[in-house]
Amino acid sequence: MSTITQQKKGKGTAGSGDKQSDVRMANIAAAKTVADAIRTSLGPRGMDKMIAQEKGEVVITNDGATILDKLQVTHPCAKMLVELSKAQDVEAGDGTTSVVVLCGSLLKAAQSLLLKGIHPSDIQASFMEGGRLASTILNDMAQQIDIEDRKTLIKAAVTSLSSKVVSQNSSALAPMAVDSVYRVRDVAKQNVDLTNIKVVTCLGGTVDDTELITNGMIFKQKASQAAGGPTRIQNAKIALIQFQLSAPKTDMEMQVAIKDYQQIDRVIKQERMYILKLCKQIQESGCNVLLIQKSILRDAVSDQTLDFLAKMKIMVLKDIERTDVDFITKTLGCLPISSMDNLKPEKFGHADLVAQESTPEGKIVRVTGVKPPTEASKGMLTPTATVLIKGSNNLLAAEAERSFHDALCVVRSIVKNPAIVAGGGASEIQISLNLQKKARELAGVQSYCIKAYAEAFETCPYTLAENAGLNPIRTVTELRNKHVAGEKGCGINVRKGCVSDMAAENVVVPLLVPLSAVKLATETVGMILKIDDIVQSR
Repeated sequence: MSTITQQKKGKGTAGSGDKQSDVRMANIAAAKTVADAIRTSLGPRGMDKMIAQEKGEVVITNDGATILDKLQVTHPCAKMLVELSKAQDVEAGDGTTSVVVLCGSLLKAAQSLLLKGIHPSDIQASFMEGGRLASTILNDMAQQIDIEDRKTLIKAAVTSLSSKVVSQNSSALAPMAVDSVYRVRDVAKQNVDLTNIKVVTCLGGTVDDTELITNGMIFKQKASQAAGGPTRIQNAKIALIQFQLSAPKTDMEMQVAIKDYQQIDRVIKQERMYILKLCKQIQESGCNVLLIQKSILRDAVSDQTLDFLAKMKIMVLKDIERTDVDFITKTLGCLPISSMDNLKPEKFGHADLVAQESTPEGKIVRVTGVKPPTEASKGMLTPTATVLIKGSNNLLAAEAERSFHDALCVVRSIVKNPAIVAGGGASEIQISLNLQKKARELAGVQSYCIKAYAEAFETCPYTLAENAGLNPIRTVTELRNKHVAGEKGCGINVRKGCVSDMAAENVVVPLLVPLSAVKLATETVGMILKIDDIVQSR
């Protein structure tokens, strides 16, 4: 018993052997392990992770949020870092790796302060003050921009894509991201609803063959070709229905007993007449392209129905997902129709052409030339954009989709807060230098804590240099000297292997990205420091 007590005394803060210090140190160690796991993925020269999932699926990415989301994390405090990365992804869309690396560095600084005997509450209060000062420093060094300046927005999108697998295709993807956001942005509210931008992946070709469709959309569902149904319709009148075009079914507990073949013939004839009546009503309404929502109760459409519609030269796209209905309504201007009684021409969408195309992966349907809606559906039509991303394999196409989403989020961040800061670790080293200067003006415990908080910010530029194969100590020292000399825009140029002006290299990031990272990382560290016990509930 005495041996166990002696072992515990060596783990506490300042030699104390209480349970609280052991729990706190265990929490910090678990969170730091998660941060160290993705540290090598930071920056343009960061490594990718290959994640093998249980079902045999493989994901290759260096996106921090994606990596952490796929990890099987069990420790409660380690899960907090996973949630931290998700929060950064929601708030800014980029910097998901940086925020976790920064949080791990701050936890390491907090651990050294705890071992010096400083109380967790004092550390937490000082770190929160340091976070407030860091936000002020970022706002002071930020450069305000005009959101109509397309070139600057493209630079920010290229910087976001530079650390991705598709970095060599950034010249094609970045302008598309900017143009997509320009199309769907709300100028009055200075906000962008990214649900109005749909990204569709398709095998075949390269990422450079990616297309932006602004006056139409792409369906991954192929046109029904039962009984030779049409695959190309000009002057399309598009209806989106949410009811079944199949014979009605009895309730689950009911049974129909048929005694002879005449009754069987009568049932089949009645079903045929019922379906034919529905199809004739659709034909009489003038609809020539029919979108049928996927049904979970019974078959949304039967083979008999498809046969009738094919003979009527009506193009059918079935199994439309419920989640896509809102986007289809906004893009095509067609109102969802829940019953045959509501099938009226004023609820249809109109387009110049709906045509099926062949790809190496299969068939897709392209809608082009969407026309202005009728008065009934005028309020439903909203500016949307569809991006068709092509790739040589599923892994590359999926990573290109994730990378393009990050680029969209970066442009959205600038629309929300039109300011940028230099990249390449410039903002982190500037925060570190200014906070160290502030710490020298303070006295007592707060001075120690602010100094440790400031030094933690040097981990990001240090890791950038390390991942790029540079000498991290020499590079960070040179970067620090440049900033002391007043060159606040200098950062680590990983391509040339030196310290240079980031503005001249077009390496800029939205102010919202580091601002959000500092705030979220500091709050997470403060929360972990305040935990002194883990109680298992039943």
